[in-house]
Parts: sequence; C-alpha cells; structure tokens
Amino acid sequence: MSYQVLARKYRPRNFETLVGQEHVVRALTHALRTGRLHHAYLFTGTRGVGKTTLSRILAKSLNCVGPDGQGGITAEPCGQCEPCRAIDAGRFVDYVEMDAASNRGVDEMAQLLEQAVYAPSNARFKVYMIDEVHMLTNHAFNAMLKTLEEPPEHVKFILATTDPQKIPVTVLSRCLQFNLKQMPPGHIVSHLDNILGQEGVSFEQPALRLLAQGAHGSMRDALSLTDQAIAYAAGAVTLDAVQGMLGALDQSYLVRLLDALANQDGADLMAVADEMASRSLSYNGALQDLGTLLHRVALAQTVPTALPDDLPELADIQRLATLFDPQEVQLFYQIAVLGRNEIGLAPDEYAGFTMTLLRMLAFRPGQGGAEQVAAPAPAALARSMPAGGAANAGAGRAAAAAAAAAAQSAHGRPAAPPAAAAHAPAAAPAPVPTPAPAGAAPAMTSARAAINAALEAARAAARAPGQPKRTPAGPPAGSADSAGVAAGAPAPAPQPSAAPAPAHAAPAAPVRPSAPAASAPWDSAPSAAARPQADGRPADGRSMQPQAMGRAPQPQAQYQPQPQAQPHAAAAYDRAGEQALADDDVPAWVTGFSDDSAVAAAAPAEAPAALSPPVRNTAPARAPHAYVITPVPAIGWDGNWPALAAGLPLRGVSQQLALQTELIECVADAGAATFRLRVPVDTLRASGNSEKLCAALQECFPAVRVNIDTEIGPVWYTASAEAKARRERLQQEAEAAVEADPFVQSMAQTFDAFVVPGSVRPIAT
Repeated sequence: MSYQVLARKYRPRNFETLVGQEHVVRALTHALRTGRLHHAYLFTGTRGVGKTTLSRILAKSLNCVGPDGQGGITAEPCGQCEPCRAIDAGRFVDYVEMDAASNRGVDEMAQLLEQAVYAPSNARFKVYMIDEVHMLTNHAFNAMLKTLEEPPEHVKFILATTDPQKIPVTVLSRCLQFNLKQMPPGHIVSHLDNILGQEGVSFEQPALRLLAQGAHGSMRDALSLTDQAIAYAAGAVTLDAVQGMLGALDQSYLVRLLDALANQDGADLMAVADEMASRSLSYNGALQDLGTLLHRVALAQTVPTALPDDLPELADIQRLATLFDPQEVQLFYQIAVLGRNEIGLAPDEYAGFTMTLLRMLAFRPGQGGAEQVAAPAPAALARSMPAGGAANAGAGRAAAAAAAAAAQSAHGRPAAPPAAAAHAPAAAPAPVPTPAPAGAAPAMTSARAAINAALEAARAAARAPGQPKRTPAGPPAGSADSAGVAAGAPAPAPQPSAAPAPAHAAPAAPVRPSAPAASAPWDSAPSAAARPQADGRPADGRSMQPQAMGRAPQPQAQYQPQPQAQPHAAAAYDRAGEQALADDDVPAWVTGFSDDSAVAAAAPAEAPAALSPPVRNTAPARAPHAYVITPVPAIGWDGNWPALAAGLPLRGVSQQLALQTELIECVADAGAATFRLRVPVDTLRASGNSEKLCAALQECFPAVRVNIDTEIGPVWYTASAEAKARRERLQQEAEAAVEADPFVQSMAQTFDAFVVPGSVRPIAT
C-alpha cells in the first residue's frame, strides 16, 4: 500500500479526537443528543482548521446505525458500521461533497437540487457538503434559496467557506453558522507530539514549537510541515533540521543584538547585521522574530509565569529582562514593529534593518521633552518678534522680560534684567510674591510660567493709554493670573498721554458708563467715527446720501465734508492708527494660550524718547469734489445712483461693474438717456459687462433709450462704498452695545476680563 500523508492518516474520526474546536463540538453534540437538528449548517474558518472533518463526522453521526445495525442518531459514531466506514473511505452514496470552485454555475446547482428531491438509497439522511461555497455565482445562490429554506425532510446541507463575507445574507440567514478558530500553538504541539509518538519518530520539543509557529494556526499545514521535516532530517525531527528547512533565524543572533543594545555597542550591532547578510537571512523575518523575543522579555518582566518552561532561549530571556527597563523594552518593540512596516520603503532591506537597530540605539525613554529644555533668553525672544517698528518694541521688551523672569523664578534662580531693559522707561516695582499655602498646587514648569507671564504682559499692554489696571476681586489660588504675578512679571511701561501716578495711589477702574455724556479714557483721541474715510465719507456710518434711499430727494442736496483736524488731533489720530494696525497681529512671543482665557493683540507701548518712531503718512485721501444728487425728471429718476446700482438684477462681474462705478452725470434729451460713469479698473468693462449693465438700465427706464459712457478713474461715491459705510456703522453700534452691557462691565471690573477684539459681530439685517 502506498504511503498516506499524516494529514489524511490522522484525520479525526469522531468529536472526541477533534482538536481546537470545542465550542463547535459542544453545540453539535447537544443538538444530536436532543434531536434538535437544523437542515443547513455553515462552517467558516481559515484553511486546515477542520471544516471538512466536522462535515464528515456530522454526516456519520446522522447516518450511524451502530455495530449491530440498530442504532440511531448519535453524537458518538461507532466507526464500524457500513455508513461510517463508507463515509471515511469517501464512497458513501448519500454523502455528496461538491467543490463549488469547479461547480459554480446555475446548471450544476440545478442538477444537484433535482437529485435532492429523491429519498436516500441506504441511509437515514442525504447529506450535501458544498466546499468553498462563496465561489458560487449569484444565479446559483438564487437557485438554491428556496430549497435551502425548505428542503425535504431527508436532506441536510453543510456549507463550508474561508470567506463568509462573499456569501449573500439571504443564504446566511437560512443556516446555522459556526466560526472555527485558528489552532493555538500549544494545541498543535501536543497534537504533533501524539502523532509522532504513534509513528515512532524521535523529535525535539523546540522543533515542534517552531513547526507550530510556521503553521500559523492551521493543523493541516503543521502536519504537512512535519512530513517535510521527517523527510528533510531522514527520520529525526530536530531543531537544527527544522530551522534549516524553514529558513528560520537562529535566536542567538537576536540575543546578541539585544546584548549589544544593552551595552550601547553600535559596532557589535553592525557586526551581527553583517553576519546575517553573509548568510542571506531575511531581515523582515528577523524584525518579526525580534518583536517576538521582545514580547517574551516583556512577559518575563511583568508576568513571568506566562512564559513556557520549554523555551530553548528561556535563560537568555530571563537574563535580558534584568538588563532593560520595561520602558526600554516597550520602546524597542514599537521600533521593531514600525521598522518592519517601513522596510519596504527603505533603499534596501539591509539599510532598513540597520536603521531600525540604530534607532533603538539612539532613543531612550524619558529623554528630551519640554520639561528639561531651558527657557529661551530674552534676546532670543526679541529676535523672534516680527519687524513691526518701534511701536511694538516696548510691548516686546516687556513680554521678553516677563518671560525671562518667570523662567528664572521657576528654576529657583534670581532673574537677571535683560540688556534692553536699561533703555526702557522706569516700571513700577514688581510685587513681592507671597508664600504658597500648604497643600497648594505643584509648581509650574518653566515653559508654562513663561507663557503665563507673557499672557499677563499682553493683557496689560492691550489696555488703552492712561487706563488704570483693574484689580480683580479675588482670583483663585493657582490661577494663570496669580501665577504670572508671582513669577515677577514687570508692570507695563507708562504711556506719555496719561500722567504717571504712584503705584500705591492707583485707583480701581470704574465701571464703564453707558450714558453717552460720560467720557471713557480712550475718548481723548478722535474716534474712528469722527474721521473721514479714504473715499471722503464720514466714518460714522452715515450714508453719503443726504436722505434715505426710499424717500423723494431734494434738488441739489449736498454733503459737506468734515473740517480738517487740528495738529494735536492729527497726532492723536496717527497714534490710534498705529494701534489699530498693531491690533491685527498676535505678538510672536505668545507661544500658547491657557484654556480659560483669550489674549488680545498687544497694543504698542510708548517708545523711549531716544528712539524716533517711523514716519508714516496715514492721512486719508479726500474726494476731489462733494457728492451731489441731481434728479432727472425727464426719465422720472431721483438721481440716486448707489441705490439704483444696488437694485439692478445683475450677477458676477457685471454686478461688480454696477456696484463699483460712480455716476458723473445723467443727460436725458430727445427720448434718450446717457449715463456717464467712472470705472476704477478697465477689467470691469471687459467681456460685454457694459452691455449687460446697459440692458439692465434699459429695463428700469423702458420709456427712453439708455446709453452708457464709461471712463477710467478714481471713484468715491459708489454703491459698494455705501454698503461698506453701513456695515461699519452697524459694527460700531454692536461694539458700543457690548461695551455698555452691565454684565460685560461687571465681568471686566471683577475678573479683569475684556472682550476679544474682532469677536463682536452685528446682527444681520
């Protein structure tokens, strides 16, 4: 008789000898003993885990008649009766195994279903086992649905697949599904031990463990590898023979690598890698085995009892567990796993493997981090600021000095004044820090203290010149503000616009009044509403039209521009403009924000007298003429061009042409009306936009023929400018309403709070 492979020779014949699928065996034996038998079963799992074996055992249990021929359905088939022996030999007529990969069409399925209606020839049930059922076509699945749902009483279906996701849910819902698990290495080793003992083949236990690892959860693969190992070693299954057959890496290489890492010996690391290259070993497999070894080292450190006692490298694992900290083992494991994923992206496998080893050599847990980095010097903070002119120099120096003082205080050393502080105006003496009470929060790090001090300096610099500092009612201990004061943050430089007052006589900030007659500290300079805009219109949001757009205009109604400001008012306006420009940017030295506060952009501190501020021409350009609305009675138009342009049914560039043009004059005579318009850029007149505007005007004045005549030049009184003025007016009204709100004023006085610039938006109307 020819040789029979181990996988077929030692296929389990009953449920008791089945290995690794106890959950399926339990369900099937209970169903067989109680007689609660389903008509369709689905076995899923990877290759070599027992799907076909379970199908044959179940078929024998359904058709077993016992040694005496009088038995019934049983969970322990005898293996001696004719049905049992015929099923084991593969010649039982009423047990049909069909391969769906080669019989996947609807014709083959129709033929099977036609035979299913006939009673079994010499059995209790006719059992159809369809292997790899996911390979069937959709038509074949649809053809079997009705029979699978309500088969004849003598028919049982057993379906097996390695990919249940490809099976339609209509089929899954008609079957009892059992998911077969992969074989654990321990189960495979014990089963191989039993089989080799029956075969009389000598073996080494580490060799069986290596075979179990190479099987990857498949018992059939393990038995096939065992057959190969017996042939390779000429009888005895040894560790050296299995390693040579599988091309497995000798664990001594990995142990030497970890020893070199423990000794911080890079030369030894490279020597081991070169020796592996000379033997053409797989670096991908080496990283995989290195991860396994590190996992066992971590187990030896935390759960020593979880390690098997028969590991050949157990002594080395226990020794390595004493050489490394648990944090180092975790870091090395992560580097090995990530290095294996990245080895395909490396220039070659040798470079990827050695770079992973060098990464393990370079990194150690707990090195680096913000907690151990010294605070930057004030000069470095000053260099990191953007070039914003002398207007931002005072605030930058104050913030740098505050950050340096906080960093020095956090380290327990006295803060040395920065060199730039010698040129700054004299500041109020810093408050003496009070000792922290017992049980207070732990001290902040240097980086956090520097950030808090910078935030406090930003709040102080953001206040308008001459406004006294509002004293909080009582901030809680450990807050960001109290930490910034305790760190020794200097007071902001005094502004020349306000008379300096002694530090002990600084009054508490009064609540901002809501009455219009009251004057706030920032009202010393002309407000933005009192200054004309660049287009010559007043900036208080008043329309450039003397009347509302919906009312009848008065002839020759003329807008008079504001008189020119006096020299001292102009100087104050220049300073306000500088502050508005500076308010657009957050200081560069603010590296982060606390989660319970927001920082206003720092207003420029007053520059020292020795530094001359940059000369900037901030005077707005004025319109060369006054805006005049001239009605045109000939066409029944009030002459309000911005209102007319805003209501034209235009879109896109043609709409922009209407909104951004200024009416020079409108001449109506002899049944025609000519609109002379001034356009800011020639691009608006391109691509037929002038024709579209003319057509829209023609619809508004159908009684006359409308013509337009355009020229290029600066514009002042347009629909776009009117809309912009209205938006500015609404914005100012919204900001004034928020400033006058009693709750906002109470928060500002009690908690030193402020409204974040740019966060107030008017209600859309």
